[in-house]
Amino acid sequence: MSTARNIIQQTPGILASDGDGVRLTRIVGSPDVNMVDPFLLLDAFESDRPDDYIGGFPSHPHRGFETVTYLLEGRMRHKDSAGHEGVIEPGGVQWMTAGRGVVHSEMPEQENGLLSGFQLWVNLPADQKMSEPAYQEFPSSEIPVETLKSGGTIKVIAGTTDLGTEGPVQIKATQPLYFDVQLNAGETFQQAIPETHGGFVYVLKGSIDLGVELRAGTLGVLGDGDRVEGKASDQGARFLLLAGRRLNEPVARGGPFVMNTKQEIQQAFDDYKNGRF
Repeated sequence: MSTARNIIQQTPGILASDGDGVRLTRIVGSPDVNMVDPFLLLDAFESDRPDDYIGGFPSHPHRGFETVTYLLEGRMRHKDSAGHEGVIEPGGVQWMTAGRGVVHSEMPEQENGLLSGFQLWVNLPADQKMSEPAYQEFPSSEIPVETLKSGGTIKVIAGTTDLGTEGPVQIKATQPLYFDVQLNAGETFQQAIPETHGGFVYVLKGSIDLGVELRAGTLGVLGDGDRVEGKASDQGARFLLLAGRRLNEPVARGGPFVMNTKQEIQQAFDDYKNGRF
């Protein structure tokens, strides 16, 4: 029998700063929600004040996981030590697999105006943490948008909808779903999610009833089950739906590195210090 997933935890996140003074809200990776396996971190940034974002994220290392940038407004340039470079524009996504090690930067391509988007960290399984770095980038025009019967839409970055729309990002390790869903007033939504996956909903606008009401600026962690179903409020709703295959492995964190043991974290720092990335 099919089972709808309940919301088992809610959080608005906490105000934080990262990079060179970029102001953001840390939603996953905070004291409230440390992680939602396989997701290690979710940051939201939104400001039209240049001082909040102009410093960007200068060159810094990563090992052992994937970083995902989804931009709603503004422009950011990615550049890394593996030779990848590109500009993320509104509606575009950049999915970087750090693997055994990469040094990258993400810098605003603007001096004023609104910059808005999300950064997500996705864990890698132990047998892929030392894989070769990889990079996938897609502009908004290459990300399919499915129109629902009641007029809402699903922008499909990764994974496949119940109606068969498939996102361009392909990740075998965690088989993620990454949807940007917009619903009209009172519109219902349903999506199958494998029981093997952990996941969450983050509401951008309006609110949605998923057994409990989630309002804008709130993350809801999904419990066990094989589908998500909900109904938008009278104001409609826009939300991110993310899910990925749980790795169920030990997690050791050390700043920009995520491995399975403290010894591996120490090795990552030593490798970076000695130019072995």
